[in-house]
Amino acid sequence: VIFTDQNFEKEAIEASKNKPVLVDFFASWCGPCKLQGPIIDQLAEEMGDKAVIGKANVDEAIKISEQFSVMSVPTLIMFKDGKAVETFNGLQSKDALIVGIKKYL
Repeated sequence: VIFTDQNFEKEAIEASKNKPVLVDFFASWCGPCKLQGPIIDQLAEEMGDKAVIGKANVDEAIKISEQFSVMSVPTLIMFKDGKAVETFNGLQSKDALIVGIKKYL
């Protein structure tokens, strides 16, 4: 899922009322983000319908990036029951993110 200022309420906030949602706030010019991206793609494939996993480009999704105080990238935020419940700063391993998601399943 690509999260934008326009679809965030429906795709992340509303969706998190049914299952955990992990949002990778990234920038195309960010080195660690380029490493995080493929991990997010693998995670989305592995988790399937158990969780919603996607990305938000901070240079395009300015409103939501500001709303959740994203100051550095990559920043990954977990949403559950309509609110942000956990933040991961910096490059994260797939295993660490799986553990994080499983807490909210």
